[in-house]
Amino acid sequence: MSVFASSSCFLQSQHKCIVIFALVCCCAVLIALIFSAVDVWGDDEDGITEDSCSRTCRFVLVENIPEDLSIPYKDTVPLTTGLHELLDRARRSVEIVSPWWALNSTKSESDLPQAKQGQILFRQLMSLRSRSVSLRVASGLTDSPELKALAQRGADVRYLNMTALTRGQLNSSFWVVDREHMYVGSAIMDWRSLSTMKEFGIIIHDCSCLALDLHRIFSLYCQLQHKDFLPSIWSKRLYALNNRDKNLLLSLNDSKAEAYISSSPDLFCPKHRTKDTEAIKRVIQEAETFIYISITDYLPMMNRSQPKYWSLIDNMLREALILSRNLRVRLLVSCGEQTEPLTLNFLWSLKALCVESLNCSVEAKFFIPREQSDGRLYRINHSRFMVTDSSVYLGNSDWVGNEFVFNAGVGVVIRQRPQENNTASVVERMKAVFERDWHSHYTKTLDPNNIPACSMHTVKENIRV
Repeated sequence: MSVFASSSCFLQSQHKCIVIFALVCCCAVLIALIFSAVDVWGDDEDGITEDSCSRTCRFVLVENIPEDLSIPYKDTVPLTTGLHELLDRARRSVEIVSPWWALNSTKSESDLPQAKQGQILFRQLMSLRSRSVSLRVASGLTDSPELKALAQRGADVRYLNMTALTRGQLNSSFWVVDREHMYVGSAIMDWRSLSTMKEFGIIIHDCSCLALDLHRIFSLYCQLQHKDFLPSIWSKRLYALNNRDKNLLLSLNDSKAEAYISSSPDLFCPKHRTKDTEAIKRVIQEAETFIYISITDYLPMMNRSQPKYWSLIDNMLREALILSRNLRVRLLVSCGEQTEPLTLNFLWSLKALCVESLNCSVEAKFFIPREQSDGRLYRINHSRFMVTDSSVYLGNSDWVGNEFVFNAGVGVVIRQRPQENNTASVVERMKAVFERDWHSHYTKTLDPNNIPACSMHTVKENIRV
């Protein structure tokens, strides 16, 4: 009996050891996950909650139109006017994400009258501390004299090592002011964006419900500073408040609307956050009569050392054209010496789907600026938006594979039907902006007999639809 008793005791002890070992392993894994997660529990979000935030909002479309372009502002205000108003309204905090900082021109550029707008904005940012307004910045640029100057004046500057995190770049461009007002658009903190480049964006005032969600993306960027890996789990404070399946219901310029914030790349999307490509897909799928796209680059490829076909968005458009009835698609692509010649091929391919078809229509144009003094063509149209009969998508990314797979960007989706109170909706206003540019004398129709010289590369003349 003693032998059996000893064996039984030994087996029980062995089982206990296995259980204890398993518990220790589980605890170790849990601790590792906790410490690898992004911690933003110290951020109280200014006491703003989903229940207390504001949903009665006002929007304004902003753009910069270079002085040498004879294009009138249409249902928009100058970008500098909108940004200065945001800073004037700041009472507590200003949060800015920009991939580039060059508001102060170089010595050779300092005498240019166009450079003054950047200098004025930089001085206003430098003066925020004197008004007891905190300035926080997230950027991928580590050697900017301006960011160093802002940090010396008390700004909290965070740097993202995108190369280590995703092998990409930070393309995001947005502002969050007092967690109540926000800007999303193509303009970056470069004096050229305020003067010589054509930029487009949206500013939304008194909309803490939406601004709080954009602030959470800013918090994600800030907490990734000095990290060369992404966390295994995300803090709940980074979860999206709204998405494509749960839109934020709000009043926008006294009219009902729905909105949400999207993000890219996929690895930067915590729970509930809609990916940029998913947002674009939903807007395309819900279009009934037209899809108008204004973009700097359209290239369904991964344009890296080893080019790879990336068909995600291109396939979305093809599916919409094939399955929908009487759908009109227009693409306005910026033209310059950096434009990839294959862009033309892909546009021809899209057009071919609707040849001799009464159910769809595809038109493509290039926005071509005036030739510069050195004979070069610079792509000055940086607009990145899509408008349909019911929705708009406005983002930071060009429609190129790299932008969504590797680079960081954000987008805002707004759904708003035509209004009965004679107030122009955001959809109607952005449609008007697109049509103004589409019909301007700076555009050239995609024509097999008159191919625009957008690139220094040779484009084959025998391309036909």
